[in-house]
Parts: sequence; C-alpha cells; structure tokens
Amino acid sequence: MQMEDQRNVIIADSLDGVGTDAFKDYLAHAFCTEGLCGFLFNGKEFEMRAGDVLIVRKGKLMEKLRPSEDFRVKVIYVASGFIELCTPQSNYGMKGQLSLFLNPIIRLTPEQQEVCRKDFEAVEYRLKHSEHRFFRDIMINVIQTAILDFFDFHATLYDEQDVSTQNASIMNRFLKMLEDGSYREHREVTWYADCLCITSKYLSEVSKKVSGYAANYWINRYTILDISRLLKDKSLTFVQISDMFGFSSPAYFSRYVQHNLGMNPTDYRE
Repeated sequence: MQMEDQRNVIIADSLDGVGTDAFKDYLAHAFCTEGLCGFLFNGKEFEMRAGDVLIVRKGKLMEKLRPSEDFRVKVIYVASGFIELCTPQSNYGMKGQLSLFLNPIIRLTPEQQEVCRKDFEAVEYRLKHSEHRFFRDIMINVIQTAILDFFDFHATLYDEQDVSTQNASIMNRFLKMLEDGSYREHREVTWYADCLCITSKYLSEVSKKVSGYAANYWINRYTILDISRLLKDKSLTFVQISDMFGFSSPAYFSRYVQHNLGMNPTDYRE
C-alpha cells in the first residue's frame, strides 16, 4: 500500500515529464527557482521565471519548452485520483481550474515565494519518510496545505471571491461533458443546458460569473484545441477530421478553423 501511495506523488527537477504518457494522469505543480523557460500552452506563448509557480492539469497542452541554461525548477506530480482526496472542500478550485486553463502561471510575491518553497520542501521531506505509520494521511495533509496556499496565491493575485456551491456544481458538470468529448457532436449551448436541466441563458450567466467567459467560449475552446491537435497528425485527412466533429461539409470545417485559428487547415498543418 505504501509503494502505491508513493507513486501518487512524484518529485522531479525538470519539466521533461509534462505532457508525456508517463505523467498523463498526473497534475504538475512546478516552482521555478532560477532562470526562465518559454513554452507554448493552449496555443499561446508563456514564460516562466524565477519565483513563478506553474500548475498544469493537461500536460498535452504544453509544448515547445525553451529553458535557459540556468533554468532550475522543482516539480511535484500528483496523481489525479490522489489530488481529489487532497483538494479542500472549497469551491474556489473551480475558478482556479478555469483560470489556469487559460494561463498556467502564477507570479508570486517574495513572501509568497517563501511560503511556496516551504510547501515544496515539506512535500519532499514527507515523501522520503514512507516508514511513517500514518504516511498516507501525512501526504494528504501536506498536499492539501500546498493546494490551499495555491488557492490563496491565485485569489490574492486576481482579487477573486469564492464560487457558490450551486454554480460550482453546474460548471463541474458542464466541464465534465466537455472533458468527455461531447463537443465533437454537440456545440450548441442549448444541448448542454438541457442536459443540466437549466436554460442556456442561465448556463452562460453561471459560466460568465465563474470564469469570466460565456458557455460558448468553453465549447469552442475545447473544440479548437482538439482540432488543432488532430491537424498536426498528417496521417489524418481534413475530411476525416471534419467527419469526426460532424461538420456538414469540409468547407464549413475549413471556415470554422479559419475563424478560430486565424488560418485555414492547410496553412495550419504546414
């Protein structure tokens, strides 16, 4: 059991594991201590600098890492199942999750950096002492402490408030449908609202309140991220990809890609 518990949390000193199959079921938390690292995330350019925290739930969205020679980082990978045990009973996690989907970096103040450093050291220290009779409980405790500090860092940076239980529940179920790939067949807000037994107007209002974006933004975001990933696979034709998403014609698919990626499928693939 303790060997299994140890695999729930893995410490590393590079970002090489992010986005790989070995860590596909892990949430990555990285703390940069020196240098900087540029990368693409969610199709956008970001730069992690000393004192920054990086939290990545979907590693496949992170690519083209460009670390400086003096780049130093400490990474804590936590298995998705274990992170659920450790996540505090606070609805703030929903707001943080959506925000980090758009920008995975939290820029810390010097005081916050010291708190973060101590959190990482506590996790690493406890992980080395698996002989502790209450090892699993200890690990849940230190990971939960770190998560609460991440919540505080994020809320302080963005001056955010907590999310109501009802709104968090609606957004959780909405995002679960998107995570499961429902957008491949359904890209109308009405369909998701019907599944949630609410009106499309109310779903968009909740989405706007929780994330700052209406519901159709998230539907299109998940759709275009999937399409952009498939376009990179040259073994798939544009017609095949179009069919996967139920577009009425390749021409409509091409217009959708042009509108959302700023170029047609052929140019994007090149």
